[in-house]
Amino acid sequence: MVIVLESNIRDDDKQRIRRFLEKNSLRVNEIAGEEETIFGAVGKVGIDPREVEILPGVQRVIPISKPYKMASREFKRENTIVDVRGVKIGGNRVSVIAGPCAVESLDQIMESAAKVAESGAVMLRGGAYKPRTSPYAFQGMAEEGVRILKEAGEAYGLPIVTEIVSSDHIPVMRDYVDVLQIGARNMQNFELLKKVGALGKPVILKRGLSATIEEWLMAAEYLLASGTEDVILCERGIRTYEKATRNTLDLSAIPVLRSLTHLPIIVDPSHAVGVRDKVPPMALAAVAAGADGLIVEVHPCPECAMSDGAQSLYPEQFEKMMRDIEVLAPVVGRTVSRRTAAKTGHDRSGAKLEAKRAAGALALSGAAGPVVCAYSGGRGAYAEIAIRRFWDNGATALSAANFREVINAVLGGGADFGMLPIENSLAGSVYENYDNLTRCEDIEIVGEVTIRIEHSLLAPRGATVETVGSVYSHPQALAQCDEFLAKYPLWKHIETASTSGAAEMVAAEGDITRAAIASGSAADIYKLETLKSGIETNPRNYTRFVIIARSGEVVCEAPNHASVIFTTANEPGSLHAALGIFMKHGLNLTKLESRPIQGEPWRYRFYANVNLPDGVGNSVVSGERLKTALAEMEKISHDNGIVQGVRILGLFNTKELS
Repeated sequence: MVIVLESNIRDDDKQRIRRFLEKNSLRVNEIAGEEETIFGAVGKVGIDPREVEILPGVQRVIPISKPYKMASREFKRENTIVDVRGVKIGGNRVSVIAGPCAVESLDQIMESAAKVAESGAVMLRGGAYKPRTSPYAFQGMAEEGVRILKEAGEAYGLPIVTEIVSSDHIPVMRDYVDVLQIGARNMQNFELLKKVGALGKPVILKRGLSATIEEWLMAAEYLLASGTEDVILCERGIRTYEKATRNTLDLSAIPVLRSLTHLPIIVDPSHAVGVRDKVPPMALAAVAAGADGLIVEVHPCPECAMSDGAQSLYPEQFEKMMRDIEVLAPVVGRTVSRRTAAKTGHDRSGAKLEAKRAAGALALSGAAGPVVCAYSGGRGAYAEIAIRRFWDNGATALSAANFREVINAVLGGGADFGMLPIENSLAGSVYENYDNLTRCEDIEIVGEVTIRIEHSLLAPRGATVETVGSVYSHPQALAQCDEFLAKYPLWKHIETASTSGAAEMVAAEGDITRAAIASGSAADIYKLETLKSGIETNPRNYTRFVIIARSGEVVCEAPNHASVIFTTANEPGSLHAALGIFMKHGLNLTKLESRPIQGEPWRYRFYANVNLPDGVGNSVVSGERLKTALAEMEKISHDNGIVQGVRILGLFNTKELS
């Protein structure tokens, strides 16, 4: 049963309820959700729910009708997110696990790890003990294979996944393996499930060869009831009469499971189809169907593989597949997970990045050590100017091609921070970044900086205003200079990805008929003439940038602002009720922006900036006041399966620079 506790329950009442349940031979799990705190009580002995409902502090009791209790959506309404050494499976992410079917040698697994890490995999898979149909087939390298796999994972910053086929292997795997995999043939090996569940480690549970969805969830229940809280379901195809592929990939299981369970769901297209050229399209189909991740076989030389070479991707095929997933993910409201530590090689220098973080080098002030901040554009971009001014030239500015690449640099560990424009005082909001922040659950806002924007008309040496026929710049910059441009109606306005990119292009072409609108700094960098400065329509032209970092890596001690996103039910007064909660708790909204929810016409999510009054900062960090307001607002929020109610994008301080 699920026992929903009163929001203001006293600690002694909570403990009294727990003791009562445990006395009746029920196992109790406390789950603190966005909306409410519950006790999930499961066990062999049943009690009358009315006996629980009358206890002080109990709001209501919900009996669980499913035979699988802890795995059911009734037990936990919010989707579970499994955290494996910083890699998160679930939520809005698509996490990709890759590697060879079997560990064959140190060189083979090192090369495999290097290739999949470089292409974007977040975990490394490989079999050390291989349960094969034939007793004469390659059975794996056993304990040595586990150690080799661990060495490769450490070298490239990847947690490792391997199959456990017998409880006898637990002593070997306990300290080496990050995620234990239960294969299809062992899905209903209940004694193995109980012993693996008791370890408390994350487990990937593959669907049995001919298992129904209910049988699959009952197997998951064995793991959950035995002690682990982190179970990942893996659809790998089921056996049917069809022989064109190795198995039949049941992608319809994904939406069915989504309604039945809170557990994350991944797909193994390699074992499902058994033919390498059919793996990428089925991987993309799995993402489109709503899978939280993929587990894919990749081998540096599939034709030499000792196991499942026919279904193993070449590294270049895997790289292409990852690029395609990067394109598809935003279309279905997802973002692709990336590891913090990038490829490091045999010297395991990835530890340097971890040591840097542990030493406090990610202090926002930069005082504890040098930081790298990514930005969109080239040298002379306004974001680069913001980085230079914010850190007083104490940070390294890392150029990226676009806003998504800024985020990817932070997610992948190539940058400590990212600088993203979010709003201009004249041209309005940068909607692309509102959407980027919504999609990326592993990114949070840790700071905010506002700088004055002064535009200049730049052109090659010898050019004059009279020679100009075309003007290049970012669309925001063109909009901010509309009054100046209106004086020259014959000029063509050509949009570019950034103001600095426009300046660089004009400088490279050397054509006096072409000019760029960019910063004054860009004139010096690209050796251009300043034909006119201060051409923005309004001298009070400011751009607000947000500083982003990976979630949980930077803590603001006393924030004065917060950014949140939320959705509301599609009914009269729902937005009014949500905003009234901010007022009720003394939280001043300084910004409210609506954005359409992809795939749901005429429904919107709201992005809000909240000013936190003096003296509230520390209490907000601990979850008091703002958390209370958001928890109350959650009661009227609508969970649509993509945006999960209310989410804090960041708690931070603001800084204004001249």
